[in-house]
Amino acid sequence: MVLLPRLYCGTQQAFGRRCSEARMMKVITLLLLGLVWRGLGKPQFPEQEKDPVFWNTWAQRTLRNALTLQEQNKNIAKNIILFLGDGMGVPTVTAARILKGQLNGEYGEEVQLEMDKFPYVSLSKTYNTDAQVPDSAGTATAYLCGVKANEGTLGVSAAAVRGQCNTTQGNEVTSILRWAKDAGKSVGIVTTTRVNHATPSAAYAHCVDRDWYSDGEMPSEAVQDGCKDIARQLMENIPDINVIMGGGRKYMVPTNISDVEYPTEKKHNGTRKDGRNLIQEWIDRTKDKNGHYVWNKKDLLSVNPASANYLLGLFEPADLSYDLERDTNTDPSLTEMVDVAIKILRKNPEGFFLLVEGGRIDHGHHEGKAKQALHEAVEMDRAIGRASLLTSQHETLTVVTADHSHVFNFGGYTVRGNSIFGLAPMVSDIDQKPFTSILYGNGPGFKLVNGSRVNVSTVDYQQNDYQAQAAVPLRMETHGGEDVAVFAKGPMAHLLHGVQEQNYIPHVMAYAACIGQNKAHCRSGNSAASVAVATPSLALLITATWLLC
Repeated sequence: MVLLPRLYCGTQQAFGRRCSEARMMKVITLLLLGLVWRGLGKPQFPEQEKDPVFWNTWAQRTLRNALTLQEQNKNIAKNIILFLGDGMGVPTVTAARILKGQLNGEYGEEVQLEMDKFPYVSLSKTYNTDAQVPDSAGTATAYLCGVKANEGTLGVSAAAVRGQCNTTQGNEVTSILRWAKDAGKSVGIVTTTRVNHATPSAAYAHCVDRDWYSDGEMPSEAVQDGCKDIARQLMENIPDINVIMGGGRKYMVPTNISDVEYPTEKKHNGTRKDGRNLIQEWIDRTKDKNGHYVWNKKDLLSVNPASANYLLGLFEPADLSYDLERDTNTDPSLTEMVDVAIKILRKNPEGFFLLVEGGRIDHGHHEGKAKQALHEAVEMDRAIGRASLLTSQHETLTVVTADHSHVFNFGGYTVRGNSIFGLAPMVSDIDQKPFTSILYGNGPGFKLVNGSRVNVSTVDYQQNDYQAQAAVPLRMETHGGEDVAVFAKGPMAHLLHGVQEQNYIPHVMAYAACIGQNKAHCRSGNSAASVAVATPSLALLITATWLLC
């Protein structure tokens, strides 16, 4: 991997044509030296890949594994886990795969993410009813409630209009979390954003504006007309959600209460105008039910999952820190939160539903900070791996998908093993400047110096908060409108196939688990979906086959 040092042209008088030519020669020289260094150092690609036997053996092994999928898993899903990578389009998945490998000292392209190991992959069409390129609220309503909706609305049909309180009543739609709870399952929500952000909110709220986090963010008319803020709905609509973890403390408490972690920073004070302390209300409601409220990693890891029935973990006033910036002593990782959540939820003999959001993938992209976004995606993949170790695909349907994509991509004919955050092995044939492989279609990375594109060799493009260059200047980068991948394993995972509308996803999950409106096939026993429970030996065989894949 070639890292170019910063280049300077000496004094102010040196700037100009001669300086540009000198800098250009340095850039080209360093690029050539880098290529020579690669030839003398790490091979351009593994030696074994020169042998056709390597590729044929790998393909035949994959073929044998694929043939085992002819025996479809048609068991009833006791458990359902939905991993949602917010903004995790296909280019993000590919780049995260490379990063994962490079973090482990490998070339990167050849490794597998945990989601790559899932046997079934399909595509989801992400548009909102009123938007070609969607937002996270309308999409969350689709993949959680089974109904496509308008941009910016949560848990309501497309008959509801964003920001118009009086269009809420009568247009509410319920989610798979509600269907699972009504069926007697334990339910949980884990996110790296605030717990009343768009993705988790669609699981429990019915709100015509995703930004109504507390009554402090609502128009006075909406409050007077009887609309409820999202934090309040989290506590009232489905009051017995077993596990809730993420950020968002300040939306739960009154304006006169300072934050427990940042008591001197007024920006983190409570935002509620109604005087309610929703955290204390939750504590009072669950104190006789083995409920635990925690706000830091130490307290979270001290909870005994074997005895805890309810857990509320709010680890920041708003969103959690990026994983790269996380204080590992005080802030839990997504993997650690998922570990505790599953250990609490799986005690229920009826099973569980768990929604897990890697929400800050999206934030990293919006800020043009690809390094932050991709490390968030790698951390979510670790959480997927942890969930796989704690469950069995014999009885657990696991789905991994995204709500939408971003205008993020990488290219430039980079060589094998090139740092995913590195330079392309060429300079522009228009402005004769180098460029990073990662680029955005729009966003804050658009910058001009003296009327021309910034020379990236003069900045630290490997820095955590480096904003990759963008074609169009925007304060915040936008979502992308292309289809996103859906990875699935476990009971009825084969039903997630082809190219489908996004709202199809919860219908498959409900059918697999015999909840919601999909119960008839379970009662009748006539459908292939209602096969009997497999013998322990068969379950062991399936698990062993999966681990060998």
